[in-house]
Amino acid sequence: MLRIWQNARSANCQGATRRDFLQLGALTAGGLSLGDVLRSRASAATRSTLTDKSVILYWLDGGPTHMETYDPKPEAPKEYRGPFGAIKSNVSGILLNELLVHQAKVMDKVSLLRSVHHNNGDHFAAAHWMLTGFYGSNASNLPPQYPSAGSIVAKVRGPRRPNLPAYVAVPYSSTIGQRPGYNSGAFLGPTYNPFETGGDPNAKKFTVKNLGLPKSVSVDRIGDRSKLLAGLDRLRRDADNSGLIDGMDKFNSEAFELVTGEASRKAFDISQEDSKLRDRYGRNRYGQSALLARRLVEAGVRFVTIHNGGWDHHSNIQGGMKGRLPSMDQSIGTLIADLADRGLLDQTIVCVMGEFGRTPRVNRSAGRDHWGNVMSVLLGGGGLKGGQIVGASNAKGERPVEQPLKPADVLCTIYHQLGISLETSFPNFAGRPIPIHNHGQPIRQLT
Repeated sequence: MLRIWQNARSANCQGATRRDFLQLGALTAGGLSLGDVLRSRASAATRSTLTDKSVILYWLDGGPTHMETYDPKPEAPKEYRGPFGAIKSNVSGILLNELLVHQAKVMDKVSLLRSVHHNNGDHFAAAHWMLTGFYGSNASNLPPQYPSAGSIVAKVRGPRRPNLPAYVAVPYSSTIGQRPGYNSGAFLGPTYNPFETGGDPNAKKFTVKNLGLPKSVSVDRIGDRSKLLAGLDRLRRDADNSGLIDGMDKFNSEAFELVTGEASRKAFDISQEDSKLRDRYGRNRYGQSALLARRLVEAGVRFVTIHNGGWDHHSNIQGGMKGRLPSMDQSIGTLIADLADRGLLDQTIVCVMGEFGRTPRVNRSAGRDHWGNVMSVLLGGGGLKGGQIVGASNAKGERPVEQPLKPADVLCTIYHQLGISLETSFPNFAGRPIPIHNHGQPIRQLT
């Protein structure tokens, strides 16, 4: 978890400790400085040929029903098809839930995967599986066992522009005591956890606390301390033949620029967007989160996760969907259209998914329960082919009947588009090398 500034208990009379100045951007775990973070990311960047593509992952936390979103079954018996009808999209043959009016207009730009499955109905294990490509424990009090796709991308690719984080979570809102959807670095280390924006992007005075300086500390004062440290380094440079001091200067300078420079603050300043465009996205938490995600990838962030929770509808699926789908639909549909209008969609992969689907048969409470046997994922942009349906569930939405796909296949498709070798591996906590692919393959119809 990358926090650019944290208040310290042992502060001086100006409210900041000496250690705050010496270690800008201290991480909550491991005692890593922001210089350590930047050094590690830059080292990773030199080991690979960078692409200019980014990823926006729209995470539907709680498990959205596939029957009421991307895989409606209008011909199924009523107890399966549910309370909603289906509408045509702008691609012949692709039907969506009748409430997804905005996404129906952009289906030519993205594709639907209707045969993703892992056969697990536990929130924790399923979320871990979808976002890492690996099965994880279903114990809610255990940390993630494998790194998320965002963390892997951040490590291998780093940010697309300097002075910006590689991996951002917008907004941070964990209701289960874990980082949303297990979006962590796991055995890659806390350096590759997402930068957490916090707060509500729809708030009138939305600010990213992690980027601010304490009120008692001015940029000039930080600059003076930075100059002092640089002067002390110069005194030691004559005795240093390894280049270590010069390297420290470079990375500490980048850390300084991230905190005090304009690039990061401008990227996160959603108030700079035209009010009419903000209206198009929707004046709510999720609409403005999607708009902020677009700003971030446009500025140079590599991977952004939008966290949209509240999809665990065990009862009253009709009321739940009427309350959740309109804002979700408007934010996603507008995001895809806006990226395309700006010429950014070819460089930006958009992925929409949750941890599992819901039971095909409506239960006695007029809701649907957990169902990992089949689910739907929206995937497009970043050079992927749009306007397609890949895979299929059976007539009642119970299981895959065409081209069964696993979570690893979805993530490997993303890695492939980013130019990341699927043979890339990293040592786990026991020192064993773990390939990122977990036997997944890029989805051939899309690449």
